Order: sequence, then C-alpha cells, then structure tokens
Amino acid sequence: MDQEAERAGRMTRNATATRVPRALAAPSVVFLLVFAAYPLVYLIGLAFSDSTLAQPLQRWTGFDNFRAALESQSFTGSLWRSALFAVAAAAVQLVLGTALAFLLRARARRPGALGALLLLPLVTPPVMVGVAWKLLLAPVGGALNGALHDLSLPGVNPLGGSTSAFVTLIVIDSWQWTPFVMLLTYAALLGVPDELREAASLDGAGRWRTARSVVLPYIEPTLLSVLTLKLVIGFKVFDIVYVVTAGGPGFSTTTSTFDIQRTALQEFDVGRAAAATVLFSLLIGLVTSAVTLRRKRHPEVAV
Repeated sequence: MDQEAERAGRMTRNATATRVPRALAAPSVVFLLVFAAYPLVYLIGLAFSDSTLAQPLQRWTGFDNFRAALESQSFTGSLWRSALFAVAAAAVQLVLGTALAFLLRARARRPGALGALLLLPLVTPPVMVGVAWKLLLAPVGGALNGALHDLSLPGVNPLGGSTSAFVTLIVIDSWQWTPFVMLLTYAALLGVPDELREAASLDGAGRWRTARSVVLPYIEPTLLSVLTLKLVIGFKVFDIVYVVTAGGPGFSTTTSTFDIQRTALQEFDVGRAAAATVLFSLLIGLVTSAVTLRRKRHPEVAV
C-alpha cells in the first residue's frame, strides 16, 4: 500500500509539474495566435480573393492574383532589386561591421564614448536618416554640393541616375546598420577565449593570422546569424526608399516592399498586393536558406 501511495504521489506531482509549464506558456501561445497566425491566415485569404481596402474577401479568385503579380513588370523587377539590395547591403555591412568590431576590441574591452558615438546612426529613426541624407545630397542647396562649390568643384546629383541612386540607398542603409553588425560582432569577440589567442601567439602567429585563422572561425556562427538578420532587414527596407527616392528615378529603386505598398494603398488592389507579399516571402526564404544551411554546420553559437 505504501508503494502504491508513493507511486500515486509521484504521478500527481508529475501531472502538476506538467500543467504549470503549460499554464506559463499559455500567454505566449495566445500572443502567437493573435499576432502571427491570424494575420497570416488573413493574408492568404486576401491573396486568393478579390479584395480592396473597402471590400476585402469579396469572392474566391484562385491563383489569379498570383498570375497578375508575376505578369507585372514592376513587381518582378522589384524582386530582383530587393534581392540585390539585401545581399549587397548585408555584405558591405558585414565586412565594415566586423572590421570596426576588431578595431574596437583591439582598443579596449569596453566601447566607451567611441562605441556610443558609433551607435548613434543605429538609434536614429529611419525616416530621419532618409530626410538627413536627402538634404545632404540635394542637387540644389545640399550640403555636399555646397562643399563642392566652395572647393570650386563641379556639383553632383547621386540621386539623379538609376545606378547612382541605387548605390546611394545601399550607402545610406550601411551607414545606419553597420553599427548593428559591429555591436553583435564585438560581443562575439569578447567571448573568444584568451587561451586561443595565446596558443596562436606561441605558435608564432601574428595578429592578422590569429584573426583570420583563429578568431574568425570561432565567431563564424555569430557572423552567419548576423548575416541572416541583415538579409531579412535588407529585404524589408522601405523607409529610406520612400523618403529619399520614392522608387525613382523611374523604377530603378523600387523595392518589393515599396511596390506592394503602392499596389495596396494607391491602386487599392489588396488582393494582388497580398499575393505579391506571399511571393516576396518565398524569395526571402530562398535567399536566407543558403545562409541557414551553412549555419547548421555550426550548432554552437559563439556568444
């Protein structure tokens, strides 16, 4: 009888221990259902229906919205531009951010005032970043052309050409987000054991060889994670495009997010915009999956 009572007590305790975590997880589950699952289901419903801002989900249209989106030269072109922007911006920011993190780590273990100064672009609202850069690069009355005029040099208009405008957006985005890469990489560098550096030094490796052959492989999982985050953030860019170029000149800087916004809120074709959003999400998944597959080779994160 004592053994049966003890076994019953253990079962009761186990059941209670199981119910408690479930109860604690309930708010998170409800949050995910409300703010993730419901919008996703509603988005898919819009994509397969004839929907406008005033009258969503009017009738089932099948894959008509997807065909319309793929037949739109504006949208298909924006997919390639978004992919190019995300990959180029992420690559530039990863290189610059890692280099700054190494320099900051070599300077001291604490960022100090210099680190706080480098983080200022990151905490600046994206709209303000766009406004500031647009005023800086304005062909008439802009600070850049004003400085060139004072130096008796010809003026420039980086936002006037298709290629130069696209490159300028990458520069602006890199100015804002490179500190983000620097911060995460710097945190990873702080986690590198000193024993690894000392062992490399005893083997005769200099600073460059140690950084390339010891430190970078150690923090590679973190760099891949940062690269994935930056790719997603780069695909979602909208603020600086809207403020600085409004998608121009022509469609040269029209990204998918900007094109989807224009389709939904200017053309009021919410169904096609929803279908374009689904296709755009698939593109993001394809691009980031390559980094994710590489990341799976490193199960342990350096930070």
